[in-house]
Amino acid sequence: MLRKILLWGVIGGAIAGGLLSLAVLVLGRHDMASGYLIMLLGLSTIFVAIKRQRDLEQGGVIRFGQALGLGLAISLIAGLVYVAIWESSVALAGIDFAGDYARGVIAQAKARGASAAELARLNAQMAQFQAHYDDPLFRWPMTFIEIFPVGVLVSIVSAGLLCNSRFLPARQRA
Repeated sequence: MLRKILLWGVIGGAIAGGLLSLAVLVLGRHDMASGYLIMLLGLSTIFVAIKRQRDLEQGGVIRFGQALGLGLAISLIAGLVYVAIWESSVALAGIDFAGDYARGVIAQAKARGASAAELARLNAQMAQFQAHYDDPLFRWPMTFIEIFPVGVLVSIVSAGLLCNSRFLPARQRA
């Protein structure tokens, strides 16, 4: 079971981390909708892993708790792989992600006509964010927390659907 968890977690994390890194670093695209869509795509490995466990290893039956545990374990590994890929991508590309983010937030505030006092407060907040983001002990959990809740949600939905043996039943072999 551990081997399956590691395999599906690494695949899911590599898909999510790789595609997100590609979108941000190569295409310059970073919006919340595309980010979470990429995470859902990568974490679809949870559904596949639970279904394979149910159909191939357990004769078409799996309990909700067992399916949920498998999904959460895969989510944990996928999250760790996602963090490692993101850190590697940012380091190799040499981008200042926190600085770019802060400049974007400030530019949006200016565009909507924020007051000088509001801009000063926002500049201070963004400077503090950049200082925190430079610390790996802050950045790594922040990056992990981007993907893990999505994995929890995918795990719950997948376990709920697949604990019903009539949902996408295993094909009978002739």
